[in-house]
Amino acid sequence: MDLASSSANPTFSSPIMGVSITSSTTSTTTTTPTAASSPSSTPSRYENQKRRDWNTFCQYLRNHRPPLSLPMCSGAHVLEFLRYLDQFGKTKVHNQTCPFFGLPNPPAPCPCPLRQAWGSLDALIGRLRAAYEEHGGRPEGNPFGARAVRIYLREVRDFQAKARGVSYEKKRKRPKPKATSTPQEAPPADSGAG
Repeated sequence: MDLASSSANPTFSSPIMGVSITSSTTSTTTTTPTAASSPSSTPSRYENQKRRDWNTFCQYLRNHRPPLSLPMCSGAHVLEFLRYLDQFGKTKVHNQTCPFFGLPNPPAPCPCPLRQAWGSLDALIGRLRAAYEEHGGRPEGNPFGARAVRIYLREVRDFQAKARGVSYEKKRKRPKPKATSTPQEAPPADSGAG
């Protein structure tokens, strides 16, 4: 059965960043451990997004030519998926030949491509990495944690930072001020005589 055939299968807009993927005619329902353990509470936004992302990635594997099973999936397939998602991006990333390369706010439009933002890809990989392990995958065999995926995300981050003139530096937590026994600066006392 050809899952990629548009005549036999309807297409739908995927929850992952507006991706359109062909749906198969048979559907399976999966229950997340969170939803099964507490039926009275609704899953969090994170859990819902993680489930949608997981379902979309599994659909991508089924539509892959040749179709892939999850145990056969590697870091290279994850990279292929991320590159596929790039076509649905909304972030302008200037080419090195563009006159606006390195400018955070370009003064005019340019033909440079729209791509997925690094932060979106990073969050997506984090959710898929967690979902993989929740669905029985071994942490040491997790394709979303592969070295090639980490390197790719780092390269995307660095290139987008240069192209947009924005730095992605880790936000450092400020140390909390220590409480000291002597006051820093006491307000002047009002004597009331005046």
